[in-house]
Amino acid sequence: MIMASLSDAELSNKKLAAGLLGIFLGALGIHKFVLGKNNPAMIMLVVSLAGGSITCGIAYAVMQVIGLIEGIIYLTQTPQEFKEIYLDGDKEWF
Repeated sequence: MIMASLSDAELSNKKLAAGLLGIFLGALGIHKFVLGKNNPAMIMLVVSLAGGSITCGIAYAVMQVIGLIEGIIYLTQTPQEFKEIYLDGDKEWF
């Protein structure tokens, strides 16, 4: 999925949205849905909800930490790095 047609403002908004969703709702994988990475997003969602209910929330907490780390990574990158790695590239995790 190549996002070559995004303007600088749209790219910055997508980066900000993905970063903040990763920090606040990272366990549910919503930030990955925003980036168009549906398979990893579904993995995070299922592990958080199904795994979290089986492990009394431990799996949810682990997914939240992963989402937090990813959100911070997204926000600390330049818009161009973010675009090259996560939108144009195939990097799905971290």
